Amino acid sequence: MPWSRILSGIVAIVLALAMILMGGWYFTICFGIIIYLGQLEYFQLARAKGIAPAAKTTLVVSQILLVVSNLNPSLADAIFPVAGTFICFYLLFQPKFATIADISTSIMGLFYCGYLPSYWVRLRSLGQADLSNIPLDGFWITAWHGVDALPQGLTNTFLAFLCIWAADIGAYFIGKWIGRTRLSDISPKKTVEGAVFGVSASVAVGVVGSWYLDWSGWPITGVLLGLLIGVASLLGDLTESMMKRDAGVKDSGQLIPGHGGILDRADSYVFTAPLVYYFVTLLLPLLPNP
Repeated sequence: MPWSRILSGIVAIVLALAMILMGGWYFTICFGIIIYLGQLEYFQLARAKGIAPAAKTTLVVSQILLVVSNLNPSLADAIFPVAGTFICFYLLFQPKFATIADISTSIMGLFYCGYLPSYWVRLRSLGQADLSNIPLDGFWITAWHGVDALPQGLTNTFLAFLCIWAADIGAYFIGKWIGRTRLSDISPKKTVEGAVFGVSASVAVGVVGSWYLDWSGWPITGVLLGLLIGVASLLGDLTESMMKRDAGVKDSGQLIPGHGGILDRADSYVFTAPLVYYFVTLLLPLLPNP
C-alpha cells in the first residue's frame, strides 16, 4: 500500500475521531465541508455526462438542511421536500430549458449528498444538549466516569464508524490477499471473499460494541447493526462506482492522496446513516432494558 494512502488515511481517521468526540457545531461544520466537497465531485460527474444540474442551489439548500438537522432534527425531514421544490423552481426559470436529467440529477444530489448524510448530524446530536461542556454545543472528556456518562450520540456514532472502518479495511485486505471471485462488473476489483469478510468484520465490531454499551438484546442487536452497516457500506461503495463508471472516470476527484476524491472515501457512509439513526432511535427503545 502506498505511503501516501496510509498517511492520508491516518489523518482522516484523526480528524474523524476529533469531530465525533466534540460533536455539536464542530461535527456539523466539519460534515458540512465534507458534504460540500462531495457534492462538487458529484456534480462534476454529472457534467461529464452532459447534464446541467442546479449545482449552486443544491449546495446551498444542502447546507441549510445540515444546520436544521443540528438545531432541530425533527424539522429536517420537512426541509427536504421544500428544498426539492425550490430546486425545481430554480430550474424552471433558467435561460435554457431544463431536461429531465437536469432535474433528476439535482434532486439526487440533494438526496444522496445532502439528505442521507444529514442523518449523521442527527445521530451525533442525540443526548448532546444535556452534556455539552465547551462552546458551540460541543463536548470534551475532562474526566472518565464510564461510558454511561458520554452522550448517546457520541457512543453510537463512534460504534457505527468503527463498523464501517472494519468493513472497508477487512474487505480491502482480504480481497487483495485471497480474493478470487469477482463480486460485480461495476467494480472489477471487488471480490466476493472481500465482501463477505468485510461484512463479517462489521458484525464482529457490532457485537463487541453492543456488549460494551450494554445494549438490550445483545448479541442479536450487535449482529443486526453490524450486518446493516456492512451491507449498506458495500452498497454505497458500489453505487458510487456505478456513477464513476457511467461518467467514464477512475476516481471522483484527486483531493485525498492515494484515495481519490471525497466520494471515493465517503461512499460507505451515505446509506448507513439513516439505518443507524433509526436503529438506535426506533428499534432499541422497543427492547426491554438489560
